[in-house]
Amino acid sequence: MPSATGLEGRQYQAAEGGLVQGKSRKRVFPAPVPHTEEPEPVSEAYGYCNTPNRSEQAWEGHSLADYKLLSVQVMIRHGDRYPLYSIPKTKRPAIDCTLSPNRRPSHPLLSGFISHMARGGRGHWDSPLSSVPRLPNHSSCDIGELTQTGVVQHLRNGQLLHEAYKHHGLLPPDWSPRQVWVETTGKSRTLQSGLAFLYGLLPDFDWTKLTVRHQWSTLFCSGACDCPARNKYLDEEQRRQYRLRVANTELERTYAEMARTLGLPTRQLRAANPIDSLLCHLCHGIPFPCVPPSEGGMGGCLTMAQFAVIRKQQLLDEIDRRKVGLYRKYAVLAMYPYLNRTATKMERIAKANEMGRQMRPGGEEVFSLSSAHDVTMAPLLSALGLEQARFPRFAARVVFELWKSPAVALLKKKGAKGGEKVKDGEVFVRVLYNGEDVTFHTAFCKSQSRRSNQPLCPLSNFLSFVRRDMFSVVNATSYQEACYRRHYTVLV
Repeated sequence: MPSATGLEGRQYQAAEGGLVQGKSRKRVFPAPVPHTEEPEPVSEAYGYCNTPNRSEQAWEGHSLADYKLLSVQVMIRHGDRYPLYSIPKTKRPAIDCTLSPNRRPSHPLLSGFISHMARGGRGHWDSPLSSVPRLPNHSSCDIGELTQTGVVQHLRNGQLLHEAYKHHGLLPPDWSPRQVWVETTGKSRTLQSGLAFLYGLLPDFDWTKLTVRHQWSTLFCSGACDCPARNKYLDEEQRRQYRLRVANTELERTYAEMARTLGLPTRQLRAANPIDSLLCHLCHGIPFPCVPPSEGGMGGCLTMAQFAVIRKQQLLDEIDRRKVGLYRKYAVLAMYPYLNRTATKMERIAKANEMGRQMRPGGEEVFSLSSAHDVTMAPLLSALGLEQARFPRFAARVVFELWKSPAVALLKKKGAKGGEKVKDGEVFVRVLYNGEDVTFHTAFCKSQSRRSNQPLCPLSNFLSFVRRDMFSVVNATSYQEACYRRHYTVLV
């Protein structure tokens, strides 16, 4: 598992199917207890792999009776990929990155997905994406390329949400181009993951109605990316990581032992980031690499015990990260632009659904998909206050749902003219992480359940949090103040 700043960016980065209508769910399920136990390094790594070989429960789409689902906004991390780093003097993992429905893992939608992607020229693409392949296509995987496992992970994700939302009438079969928003970074693994997710959600969707938009920054910050204070917090956070790592004598001994086996300087092995490649071996069931004895090298195989030491240090780093709090400050400033866009969309849709208001032609943007990286999703979770959430696994998803309660008939006072007065329904937000409802673990709704009998979180809580309250961790009241004030200090 990568560090909090991620394997995929050491910088903050200058980086006709429809859902059918039906009855809403009748139950509300409580938010799960957050993970607090210390994970065992190797079993946690298998969870990070997210191998698509088990059934998965998704709590998306569950609501009180007669509540209306107004919109859904999803951020995904790309699926399983080939390593970004290689271990010197070892053979690269032998993985085929072409797609075949006859090779495991597979999915009932995989064959149709492959055929449908061949017609992608009918879609609309932001220019940086027009030359990016829509399918992984190398028989010997390229660096960072999405694997078939990664495609299947997101076909499953999309299908899970298709089942979750198909009774809510979120998207009609004749959905308009305005109603669906899809954005991705320029990496093939994020584009392909997003397309797989979308195909699972809307099998055989109409390409001519789809526009795929490019986000140049992994923070999805659009035109609000400049923030000097954010960069300084990230620098301080990376220095914290470094200090913790070099103080870990067990980790240093393990790197030295691995380097002797391979006949490398310890510094070179550490720079090669062996955990990235070893995770790929683990996730795909490939034995760890071995080398013969050579001049300067003892020879032998890298071991699971060595892997476990590196993984243990990464988990300890997560604990220290939460304790020190620098990463949370970075995360708030890193993810404000994305969260502000999310809040603005919700507010606009809520207003459009007010009683008596005329909907604009083509409808509102009711489904949004952002296909991103670990360096996007990790700060998003932290900014929301979900500090106990596990680091984003392959094909992780964060879902924002917007719900509206039924209108309420209010009796007029005795003696007043006219009959009952109808009050428009209230609007609420839910946040889910990998299918679990974590709304009441977020910073903006932790106290809501203690103060109110309302089983959902008011949208107003989220709006206040994004536009003011979240900046309290950096002693500011706005993004501009937090980013640009003259007297910047970092407390460690």
